[in-house]
Amino acid sequence: MIPASLRGRGWWWSAPDTWVPEPHERSIMPGSPAIPDHPMRVRLAFGGIAALAGITGGLGNGIVTANLTSLQGELGLYPAEAAWLPTVYVMTNVVSNLLLVKFRQQYGLRLFVQIFLVGYVLATAAHLVAHSFASAIMVRAFSGVAAASLSTLALLYMMQAFKPSWRLKGLVFAVGIPQLATPMARLFPSELLEAGQWQTFYAFELGLALLTLAAVRWLPLPPSERFKAFERGDFLTFALIAPGLALLAAVLGLGRVLWWFEAPWLGYALCAAVVLLTVGFWIEHRRENPLLNTRWLGSGDILRFALVAILTRVVLAEQTTGAVGLLTTLGLGNEQMRGLFVVILFASIAGTVVGSVTLNPNFLGKPILIALAMIAFGAFMDMGATNLTRPPQLYVSQAILGFAALLFIGPALLVGLTRALAAGPAYFVSFSVLFSVTQSLGGLIGAALIGTFQTVQTRVHLIQLGNQVSLTDPIVASRVTAGGAGLGRVIGDPALRQAEGVALIGQSLTREANILAYDDVFRLIGVIALVTMLWASIHITRIQRARRRAALAATTS
Repeated sequence: MIPASLRGRGWWWSAPDTWVPEPHERSIMPGSPAIPDHPMRVRLAFGGIAALAGITGGLGNGIVTANLTSLQGELGLYPAEAAWLPTVYVMTNVVSNLLLVKFRQQYGLRLFVQIFLVGYVLATAAHLVAHSFASAIMVRAFSGVAAASLSTLALLYMMQAFKPSWRLKGLVFAVGIPQLATPMARLFPSELLEAGQWQTFYAFELGLALLTLAAVRWLPLPPSERFKAFERGDFLTFALIAPGLALLAAVLGLGRVLWWFEAPWLGYALCAAVVLLTVGFWIEHRRENPLLNTRWLGSGDILRFALVAILTRVVLAEQTTGAVGLLTTLGLGNEQMRGLFVVILFASIAGTVVGSVTLNPNFLGKPILIALAMIAFGAFMDMGATNLTRPPQLYVSQAILGFAALLFIGPALLVGLTRALAAGPAYFVSFSVLFSVTQSLGGLIGAALIGTFQTVQTRVHLIQLGNQVSLTDPIVASRVTAGGAGLGRVIGDPALRQAEGVALIGQSLTREANILAYDDVFRLIGVIALVTMLWASIHITRIQRARRRAALAATTS
C-alpha cells in the first residue's frame, strides 16, 4: 500500500525510508524501483519525464551526427578528426552498461542519477567556455555515458506510468522513445548551426540536461531494493572488456573514413581489442559469480537473438547511411530533407504505438518478422534512384523503414529480457550488456559495412562508365566544349577551358557512379533483410511448435 502521506500528493521525496513495497509492487528487474499504484496525474507526470529523459539522451548526438560537416568547419577539423565525435559517443555508451546496472543495484537510483546526469551537465557547460576539439570529445564521451543512464531512467519512469496489465506495452514505449531522437535531430534549425553559432547547440543541449535533472529531482522514482552487487573480480573484467569494446567501436567508426588498410593503427587497435575481449571472457568463463555469464551468452538461442538484432541494425542503416547519403550526393542539405524526416518521425511514432498496442508476449517473433519484411520491401522500393530523385520520391519507402525500426526494437528487447529473467536475476547484467552491444555496435557495423560497400561499388561503376566515355565521341566532345565555354569569361586559354570541360565530365561520371552504387546498397540491404527474415522464421517456427507440443502434453497428462 502507498503510505498515507503520499496518497494525496504522490511525490516520492516524502516517502519514509522505512516504506516497504508489497510483493505485487516489486519490480521484476533486479535493482529497479517498486511500482505501486499511482493516481492518474502522477502516472502522466512519470510518462512525461520518461519521454524527456529518452529524448535528452539521444538528441545531442543525433544533432552532431546530422550536422557533422558544419561542426567540422566550425572547429577546423579534418574529416578523420570529426568522425571521432560520434564514435567516442558510441565507445563510452557501449561500455557503460558493464557497470551501470550493478551500480544502480548497489548504490541506488538517486546517486546513479546525480553522478551521471550532473557530470553531463558540467561537461556541456564547460564546452560553452572551451570551444575546442578536445572539449567536444569530452562532451561526447560524457554524453555517451549519460545516454546509457538516461535510457535506463526513461524505461524506469515509463514503467511507473502504466497499470500492471500494460507495463510490457510501456516498456515498448520506453525503448522506442530514444529512437525518435534521430529524425528529430534532422529537424533542428540549421541556421543555429552556422559558423560562429555552435554555442547555441550546446546551450540547447545544456538546457535539456538541466530540465531533465530538475524533472527527476522534482518527481523521484519510488525506492528500490539495494543489495551488494559488486565483486572484486568485476573491476578486472571491466578493465579488460571495456577497452576492448571501445577499441572495436573506434575501428568500426573510423575504418571507413581512414580506409581499412591505410591506417596501421586500425590493425593494432583491432588486434588489441581481440586480445582484451578474449582474456576478459576467458576470466569470466572461469569465475564462480561472473559479471557476464559466458555460458548463457554462448547458448544457441542467445547467439541467434544477438545475430538477428545485429543484422537488423545493419539493414536499418539503409535510412541513416543509404537514403541520406544518396540525397547528400545529389547536393541536398538538411533543409531540403526536412520534409522527409517529418514523415520518418511520424512513421516512427506510429511504429512505437502499433508495436505497443499489438504486443503479444506469447508470440514476440511475429512483429520482428513483419519488421524485417517491411525493411526488405522499403529497400527494394528505393532501387532505381537517379540524379532526379528527390525526398518526395522516398517518402513512402522511408516511412516504411521508420515504422519497421520501431516495430522491431520493443519485441527484440522483450525476447532477450524474458529469457534473461527466466534464467535468473543474475543474468540481467549479461542481457543489458548484450542488448547495448547489439544496438550500439550493430549501428556502427551497419554504417561501416554499407559505407564501405558503397565506396567500393562507386569505384567499380566509375571504371565501367569511364570505359564507355571517349573524347572522340561527338556527343562527349560537344559536352566538353559546352562545359569549357561556360568559363570563357574567366579562362582565356582554350586549352585550359578544354581541361575544365573534361573535369566537369569527370564530376558528372563520379556523381552517376555514386548513384549506381547506392542502388546496389539498397539491393544488398533488401537481400540481407529477406535472408534474415527467412532464417529467423525457421527458428521461431521451431520454438512455437515446441511450445504447442509441450502444452498438448501438459493437457493430456
